[in-house]
Amino acid sequence: MSSSTFAVLRRSGLCLALLTLPFAAGSAAAAGQYTVTLSQMRYGAVPAGLHVGDVVAFVNKDTVPHTVTARDHSFNLQVAPGKSASLRLTKAGTFSFYCILHPAMRGTLKVS
Repeated sequence: MSSSTFAVLRRSGLCLALLTLPFAAGSAAAAGQYTVTLSQMRYGAVPAGLHVGDVVAFVNKDTVPHTVTARDHSFNLQVAPGKSASLRLTKAGTFSFYCILHPAMRGTLKVS
């Protein structure tokens, strides 16, 4: 930034805003990254303390495909054997999910 541009910004009061902007942007909480393992025909432990913006990766360690399907139809992931699929949490609430192919597989995401 040139000194003349800086002088104009300083006179207009924008200097303070420009100096504090990086600190304000850095103060927002970073999204969490979590993993749920699908193994032996069940979902592993679902992490507690999930927040809007977090990402949950579902990793399929079984030899058969699975889904991670919300009972309210808000998400539906298909996870092939040996693969993973990720879900970004976009709203708060309690979301029950299950595997369409293996309905006994069930879990719940609690998002604040």
